[in-house]
Amino acid sequence: MHRAKTFFTETEKQKIADAIRSVECCTIGEVAVVVTDSSDHYREAEVLGAVSLSCFASLLLTVSFFHASLWSFIPFGILFFFPFRILLSRVPDLKMPLVGIKRKEAAVRQGALSAFYERGLYRTKKNTGVLFFLSLLEHKVWVLADKGIYEKIDQETLNGFARAVSMGIKGGSACDALCAAIRDAGEVLARHFPLTPGDTNELSDEVMTE
Repeated sequence: MHRAKTFFTETEKQKIADAIRSVECCTIGEVAVVVTDSSDHYREAEVLGAVSLSCFASLLLTVSFFHASLWSFIPFGILFFFPFRILLSRVPDLKMPLVGIKRKEAAVRQGALSAFYERGLYRTKKNTGVLFFLSLLEHKVWVLADKGIYEKIDQETLNGFARAVSMGIKGGSACDALCAAIRDAGEVLARHFPLTPGDTNELSDEVMTE
């Protein structure tokens, strides 16, 4: 699964990069966008799903052809487990109904935090990095900021930007929604963190994928 690389077209990626550049010309804040296929492998959901499907398939087979024999049910259950586990690992969408909302939110939050550090957003001079993190499997967006931002802007404001992007994705206008959210965030950043002489672009403006 490599949906992150093709989620935005090349034209859309350019529009997003342009939106970031337009924002950063008015603020010392640094904006980055990361798109990832998923924030977690959810192995526990794979196992639970494989067990459930293998038990159902084994029961159906033994009732239909082996008179519901327990001695047939058990080996068939074990045999079916492995192909179902492989299926769920290769088609992640099948296991997502088994993943709770809080589990997904925690995974995306952790994924955003990992991306924040892996992409070096914490290294900006004034600690003013802002990350728009899109996790496709979970259909969730998380906006994370460095400590310099949190001195002026609370997480609920950032969550508002994330909700706007999420609604755009659901409505089929992911690029436009993301660009609008970046510009809205830029207005807030410019108000609290205006551009200063000698400021340099410290992060890539291009959409990053992982």
